[in-house]
Amino acid sequence: MSSTTPLTPTSRTQASQREAMTRLLALGSLIALFLLCLAWELWLAPTGRGTLAIKALPLLLPMLGLWRYRLYTFRWLSLMIWLYFAEGAVRATSEAGPAVWLGSLEVLLSVLIFVACAMHVRLRIAAAKAANADKANSTEPANA
Repeated sequence: MSSTTPLTPTSRTQASQREAMTRLLALGSLIALFLLCLAWELWLAPTGRGTLAIKALPLLLPMLGLWRYRLYTFRWLSLMIWLYFAEGAVRATSEAGPAVWLGSLEVLLSVLIFVACAMHVRLRIAAAKAANADKANSTEPANA
């Protein structure tokens, strides 16, 4: 990198403590939801022959993006997770037995993922705006 190339706000190398916390919450909840979906459909309360366990596969896609702090992944995951929320809500209210608790847990994990992703996106956007404001203030000529 040459000395004439200015650093941009997106070239931060360290996440803030709050950003790291929200990523950890989102990633942990996502892994827990993945494991819940597999366990639910394969062992705890399988539907049919357990083929519904395939619903867990889309949850593998965002894991690497969350691990690498990809802002785009946090954004689209916060939208995709509502499919799991809806499925959990429907099964918690329409089925009996362990499916009620499993569906409620799916709803809870979905909400945790959404909140963590939304908070992470807000923190990252605020940090970028602050960096742009600092950059603009530092490049303005001083009034003498």
